[in-house]
Amino acid sequence: MQQSLCLETETRQRTDVDWHPNPGPQTDAYNSEADILGYGGAAGGGKSDLILGLAATQHKNAVIFRRVFPNLRALIERSREILGAGDRIGRDGFNESLHRWARSGGRTLEFEACQYEQDKEKQRGRPRDFYAFDEATEFTLSQVMFIIAWLRSTVKGQRCRVVLTFNPPTDESGGWIVQFFLPWLAYLHPDKFTHPHPAAPGELRWYATIDGEETECASGDVFEHDGEQIKPLSRTFIPAKLADNPYLNDTNYRSVLQSMPEPFRSQLLNGDFSATADGDPWQVIPTAWIDRAMGRWQQSTAPLTRIGVDVARGGKDTTVVAPVHADGTCGTLVKVPGRLTPDGDTVARLVYDRYDPADVIVGVDVIGVGSSPVDVLRSKGFAVVPIAGSARAVIEEYGEEKVFTDETSGLKCVNLRAAVYWNLRLLMEHDLIALPNDARLKQGLMAQRWTPTSGGIKLMAKEQVKELTGFSPDESDAVAYGYWLRPSPPSVSLCDMADLY
Repeated sequence: MQQSLCLETETRQRTDVDWHPNPGPQTDAYNSEADILGYGGAAGGGKSDLILGLAATQHKNAVIFRRVFPNLRALIERSREILGAGDRIGRDGFNESLHRWARSGGRTLEFEACQYEQDKEKQRGRPRDFYAFDEATEFTLSQVMFIIAWLRSTVKGQRCRVVLTFNPPTDESGGWIVQFFLPWLAYLHPDKFTHPHPAAPGELRWYATIDGEETECASGDVFEHDGEQIKPLSRTFIPAKLADNPYLNDTNYRSVLQSMPEPFRSQLLNGDFSATADGDPWQVIPTAWIDRAMGRWQQSTAPLTRIGVDVARGGKDTTVVAPVHADGTCGTLVKVPGRLTPDGDTVARLVYDRYDPADVIVGVDVIGVGSSPVDVLRSKGFAVVPIAGSARAVIEEYGEEKVFTDETSGLKCVNLRAAVYWNLRLLMEHDLIALPNDARLKQGLMAQRWTPTSGGIKLMAKEQVKELTGFSPDESDAVAYGYWLRPSPPSVSLCDMADLY
């Protein structure tokens, strides 16, 4: 992420606005030193008032985003109550056509929308010292990161910050927020999320982009990398619930939330990020099946038989190795940033340094960057199956080729990418495999969509999946490749799944 150019010293600006944060989480968030703050979780925790209050009392040049403009109406009306009451020029300070407050002291607050992915370009070169994204899960990660690249101020001593307010995502389109704040969610929901170093609410962590990849840093100190001075940005998450908001806690809003069906009741009433929605009906693999597969996972003592490899040579993606055992258990995924696997040998080494070629068959993605690892692995004696997603979805059965088909529905697959994921769907439908509890793996699996076409089952393009989640589905691809393979022989029929485990 482009580093902020703003000064870090916070100074309370003079203001005539009579607004103060509620005691508890809202005050903690108001006073947080984080450059990027996540706030909310449950409904009714005072998210809207926090961002309006910060804009009114702490910042010179502020903007608040919603994904579509009509959803800003309530925020604009609430801004009239907060800003209009203390503004000497009253409602005349709000320009209806520009959706902009102009206040004494040169402070401004704008309301903006970013409905379509390309709309982020409209924010290019428009610096602000405060960016707020209300209901941040409605945005894509790429929208947020692009827009806040101009977080800066030329005003001496002006604090600059970003606030993301949100409830738990109701589907995987907002799932990027889980990865973005994973250390804090792992602390709050240890049974659902894992992180090597969970963070308590309000605890600061620091992140910087190094060689195109976001990296957690030990502190916010400036460091040098390849001749460039890099200053990490701090990040935190502070949860809030309805009980923390005295203005709503004593109303009937609690009854409204209590009447909602699950998982929305747990998500909105309790801010429970571990509650899972059913997902989109066109998900390749329903969320409940993924949860079942991850719920029965444990370390396997069965022999390793298959290895799936999704290759990233350089760039922001990750090279992932998925080891699959004979009992259908996927072992812990091996993940290496693409910048550390710049060539075929470094990718292949992840396999030949760990596994015996006499034991496993390896499936490697060969679209674009995967052919060199195939050559290296074969030179090391491994049986390798190149997997090209655009190839025909054919299997060999009794010496004859046939198009991979879901025998229950009779649907064929339009290409190999659709087949490897549909094969994974069939295995998970019948509870034949176990998957590690990996947040990015789950999000990648949940994000896969399919449509029936005249040619058969067609999957959503990988680039669309990346837009949906904010990252490349490297983990889910590697797992799907691993389960596509069959240890002896590799091209055995995939129709009778139960006989294979």
